[in-house]
This record gives sequence, structure tokens and C-alpha cells, in this order.
Amino acid sequence: MAIIAKAEMESKFEPISEGVHTAVCVGVIDLGLQYSEKYEKSSDKIMLQWELPNETYVTSDGEEKPRILSKEYTLSLGEKSNLRKDLQAWRGKAFTEEELKGFDLKNILGKACQIQIIHTERNGNTYANIASIMGLPKGMAVPKPVNGLIYIDLTEDNALNLIDVLPSWIQDKIKSSETYTVLKASENLSVTPEFTPVDDDLPEFLKEA
Repeated sequence: MAIIAKAEMESKFEPISEGVHTAVCVGVIDLGLQYSEKYEKSSDKIMLQWELPNETYVTSDGEEKPRILSKEYTLSLGEKSNLRKDLQAWRGKAFTEEELKGFDLKNILGKACQIQIIHTERNGNTYANIASIMGLPKGMAVPKPVNGLIYIDLTEDNALNLIDVLPSWIQDKIKSSETYTVLKASENLSVTPEFTPVDDDLPEFLKEA
């Protein structure tokens, strides 16, 4: 029997349909300090992930699960930031001056909203992108998340071990960040092998009596 090697084929999914979808936030992921060639500067980036209860796929184990859609943001609540715009539309109200001093994104994990999806074409492929985010209409049932909630903050201890649960393409994005490079360097420096001097290599006057 021949042993045949072949390239692993990537699973292809139809893009999530355009329109308004109910969604639940299941991921807040710190992508670290990322360099932008377009703007020629680095900025802190995050990724938010939502699962869509009404858009499902079947896993290799035959289990039906909600599909997940992601969007990247600069970690800023500046007046013109996309993160601020989307969060305020989701909340249905503006941030207060106090909230603008520091809003913990862990608060949105497990919370539901509606997202507007549009399709874009690139290199012959169709991609589903989040155009806008809105709060749920009053009286609408709030779906419970099926997937486990993921919160990764690279400033927390042991954060590098947590990224193993992420898909490889997100891990690669984090590993390309300046933050990851610094953390790995720090991690390597903290593991210093013990050194025990050998008396025979020391001059007589330095040996212990």
C-alpha cells in the first residue's frame, strides 16, 4: 500500500449572509502592539469575537455549532475611534467622562447585540464584514453563548500560555506583535540556569578555607 503525502486542504465555508444578525460576544483578545505599514506607526490592537446563533456549521465530530465572526480595533476610546463608535451604538448611549477614563472590555463578554453584515470582494473571494453594531430591540430574548468565553490580556501573568486555545491565524497575529517579542524575551531572561563555580578553577587565595 502506497504512503501518499498531500497538502492539507483548508475547509471552505460560505460567507455569512448579508443583513442583520443576532450575535453574542464570546471573545475579547489582546493582539498586542502591532505595526501598521500604512500609517508607519504601532498601536495597541484588540479583537472582538461574536457567535451567531442563527448561522451554524457542522464540526468534524458532527456537532452543529454557531459560526464566529471577528473584528479588529485599535484599543482606544478616542472621539473618532471605531471601538468607541461601535460600543456606544451597542449600548445605545454615549460614554460618560468617567467611563472614558477606562472601560473594562470584560464587561461585554457574554452580552448580546445585533450586527449588520455586508460582503466585500477581494482577490476573487467574498468576505463577510461587520459594518455596524446595534443593541437588541426591547423585549427580544437574549441568547446564551454556546462557545466558551475567551478573555486574553497580554499584561496578565501566564497570558502567553492562554493563546494556545486560539486558532493558529490569531496566534500568528499575536506572535507578530512587539508586545509578544518583549514578553518572550522577558520570559527567557527569567529562566537563568544555575551556575556553580568549581573550586579547582579558582586561584588559591580565592578558595574558601
